[in-house]
Amino acid sequence: MIKRLLIGFLAAVAVLLAVNTVATDRATKPPSADLGHTYVVPGGALQARYDGDHGNRPIVLLHGFAGSMHWWSAVAERLAHRFYVVRIDLLGHGGSAKPASGYSMPNQARLVAGVLRRLRVRRAVVVGHSMGGLVATALAEQRPDMIDGLVLVDSPPTEGAGKLPFLARLGFVPVLGEALRHLATDGMIRGQLEREFAPGFKVPDQFVRDFHRMTYTSYDDSHAQASKYLRQKPLPQRLAAVGKPLLAIFGAEDRLVDPASQRKYSAVPGASLAPIQGAGHSPMVEKPDQVSALIERFALTRTR
Repeated sequence: MIKRLLIGFLAAVAVLLAVNTVATDRATKPPSADLGHTYVVPGGALQARYDGDHGNRPIVLLHGFAGSMHWWSAVAERLAHRFYVVRIDLLGHGGSAKPASGYSMPNQARLVAGVLRRLRVRRAVVVGHSMGGLVATALAEQRPDMIDGLVLVDSPPTEGAGKLPFLARLGFVPVLGEALRHLATDGMIRGQLEREFAPGFKVPDQFVRDFHRMTYTSYDDSHAQASKYLRQKPLPQRLAAVGKPLLAIFGAEDRLVDPASQRKYSAVPGASLAPIQGAGHSPMVEKPDQVSALIERFALTRTR
């Protein structure tokens, strides 16, 4: 009797998980700007925000996986006195649209280029954190005329250089991942996000909200497409072919991307490496003064 009840319970759970999979895989969300404005461009609708005088040199800030432009707020505030600072929520993230497809790094780059055209930004120093660095690289491959220089912040140079926490990896398992996403509490999400920083750093509530704003499709596909982009060709090889000035900033206590792997960027001609002591995977949040100073110094050496 107990065995039959257990089998029936497991069967019911399996059905519920299957229904949940269908529902979440089809879920989409329209854009919902919270910090900037929505810009509709061919292929999607992205939230963007600009700070500073449009007549100043442009700097574009791209966030990482499961983040948003909020992750750049402290740096944007520091740079806006001297630069025209543009922040963009990538497709599937923050206040941008969450469609059923379109999350490849090249397509993300095309959308970013479309927003920059809308904002009348012809050339810029483009800064990308983690996955945002992959999008910045793809943009440089597609539109080198728009790039004065690239700054990558803790972007994995190769597919094997980075590793997400165990529970985060479970989130990509079919059916199980969708169910876990619905069951995850704020405390569980915060616990996973702590790996984005050096030990002891308190995760801002906004970053937990950023995670909740994603759909399962945007979460799963963004990660898969980032891995595919690195698998096709390592970032240093792509950047060497692009031939743009490069600054690689990374946290010396990064727990998601091996800090030693950042040395691979030294193979890019003319590249500079800048380790940040006491910072983890997100030094622009943990050490905004140092990161802002590095970006500012780099940007001021670029020609317009």
